[in-house]
Amino acid sequence: MATSWFGGISLGLASEFRDFITKGNVIDLAVAVVMGVAFNSVVTAFVSDIITPLIGVAGHYDFSALNYTINGSAFQVGLFINQLISFIIMASVVFFLIVRPMHKLYDSKKMPAGTKTCPECLSAIPEKATRCAFCTSKLKA
Repeated sequence: MATSWFGGISLGLASEFRDFITKGNVIDLAVAVVMGVAFNSVVTAFVSDIITPLIGVAGHYDFSALNYTINGSAFQVGLFINQLISFIIMASVVFFLIVRPMHKLYDSKKMPAGTKTCPECLSAIPEKATRCAFCTSKLKA
């Protein structure tokens, strides 16, 4: 029987919770969130400090003053247009500077020609192999 700890929570439950917290996928998720927040600030700064001023240089566009008032309710259409343009620019920057290069990197790491995957251990083996060199399982012809 587990001993009581902190108001009736058993030590077994506490160790189970500790195991859950220290699992790799929970820690990986926490690191991904922190990196995502940091990356967001970098991309936001790049778009707002470098890309967006280029639009102003090209045509002196500023939609922030565009608004409508109906029965005392203000509709800030210009601010929405600015945010929409910023989103499209940010999505383009992420796509062209991160997603496409990463896809090219992953595509270059595909299995070499003339190989197949072992169904048992998932290792890359020659197509004509009848037995896996890694796990020695017999392969279908």
